[in-house]
Formats: sequence, structure tokens, C-alpha cells
Amino acid sequence: MKRADFADLMAFAVIAEERSFTRAGNRLGISSSALSHAIRLLEERLDVKLLNRTTRSVAPTAAGERLLARLRPALKDIGDGLEELADEHAGPSGLVRINTHHSAAALYVVPKLQALRQTYPGITLDITTNEGLVDIVSAGYDAGIRNGEQLAQDMVAVRIGPDYRTVVVATPEYLETAPAIARPQDLVQHACIAYRMSTSGTLLRWQFQRGSRMFDVAIKPAFITNDMDLLIEATLQGIGVGYLLREQVAAHLASGKLVELLPRWSVRHTGSFLYYPGRRQMRPAMRAVIDLLRYDGRA
Repeated sequence: MKRADFADLMAFAVIAEERSFTRAGNRLGISSSALSHAIRLLEERLDVKLLNRTTRSVAPTAAGERLLARLRPALKDIGDGLEELADEHAGPSGLVRINTHHSAAALYVVPKLQALRQTYPGITLDITTNEGLVDIVSAGYDAGIRNGEQLAQDMVAVRIGPDYRTVVVATPEYLETAPAIARPQDLVQHACIAYRMSTSGTLLRWQFQRGSRMFDVAIKPAFITNDMDLLIEATLQGIGVGYLLREQVAAHLASGKLVELLPRWSVRHTGSFLYYPGRRQMRPAMRAVIDLLRYDGRA
């Protein structure tokens, strides 16, 4: 392979990822016109069209997608090798991309960012939140975070937090005038705040457990949101009853701003794990992130 071919293939991969000659040019430090010319010459040498171009968008053709699928792991291996050489002298550095669900990011990743920055200033975490399961390899992520029961069998998993427990909560002010809540079925009489899953569009089920029996309660939502922070804020404002993870509202329970309801029907879920494919040599930056997020067994 000629040096020009390698440079043009890398440029093609960046353009396909950014879906824009301008953004790709800014990232590579090359003018968009120079990039366009390079891709045109590459397509001529390969005798195949790699990109569909319009005045508003750029997207890989079917042939371009096939080439991109081959290029991504190769370019990642090259980048990882270069980072390892740099890490031998300057310590772990580089970008670590993680796909996670919102709760794990808020509870177990964000609180560790300051320590990561202080210990490894050369590492940048790129966090994407998504409730659905994602193929982290094909999507270009270094790792994912999901609950233990959702992990694929072929992944290496590291626990980053304790098990979760669901909680039904409301403000003291709301409960002063609302009907009593003695069992989950009583919730049908209440204004409930529902969470809509961004990936599937369905509402999160309100699950309860008594002994070994699990069951759902069909609530009547007074407010629906796909933003967990907004859901918590609406609950704090006394809009209605919220169904969350106890860890998400522990501080509000301790302060008395929220009251826990139906604790005997609480459901326990397996905690969050960081997972990654184990077939490749691990970059120092990835190892540093794993060591920092690893759960030490304390609640």
C-alpha cells in the first residue's frame, strides 16, 4: 500500500464518521476541498464510489460501508499502538469511549471524573447514554456499562457498583392530601410520574416483589418524560409519585425531601458492570479507567 493510499483511507474513515467534509477537515486539519479531491482520486484508483454526496449530507455507499467495516478495527489497532508508545513516556492518555445507561453514568462514572482527571490528565472519557443494548465493537466503543443480567457471554465484565433496589417516593406535601398507599395496587389512585424509554418508546414498568412473586402495576401517568433528572425534579416538586432506584434519590430521602413508600415490595436488580471484548491487548488508558471505576465492595 502506498503512503497516499493509507492517508486517503484514513480521511475516508473520518469523513464517513463525521458525515461532513467540513467537520472531517477541521478534525484532520485539512481543507474540505482538499479532502474532497483526495476522496475523488481514491474512488478513481479503486474504481468504486465510496461516498454519496449532496449539498446537505455525506454518507457512505454500500461499498463504502463494507470498506469502513474493514478499516475501523485496523485503524483502531494502529491508534492503540501509537497511544501505547506515547504512554510509555507520558503515562496513560487518549480517548476512552463508553456506552452506558443514565443511572450508571450519574452514580458511578461522573463521581470519579475528578479523580481520573487528577491522576491521568491525558485521558478523556467520552460517555454516551442509551438504555438499549448496543454492539460496542461495531459501534466503535471501547466498553459498555449495563446491569449484570444484560451482559453478553463473550464479554469481560468488571463490577462498578452494588446491586440496585427500586423505590417508590413522594414528597411529604403530596402525601398530606393524597389517598393512603398501603400496597402497590393503591397507586392506581395516584398521580404517577412515568419514564419513557428513549430506545423503545415504551414506558418503564413499575415492578414489585413479595417473596418470590413478581408483578407489575398498571399506573395512570400524570406526567411522562424520557429524562431521568426531570423525573426526579418533578417528584421533588410534588407533581406525583415517582418510581426510581433508591441510589438515585438517597440524598433526598436522607434530607426528608422525599419519603419512601412500599419498601416491603421493593425489587432488587443486579448492579452495573463495565464490559469489554477481551480478545485484544488492552490500552493503558482503558486499564486505568477500569481500575478507577472498579467496585471495591463498599455500599
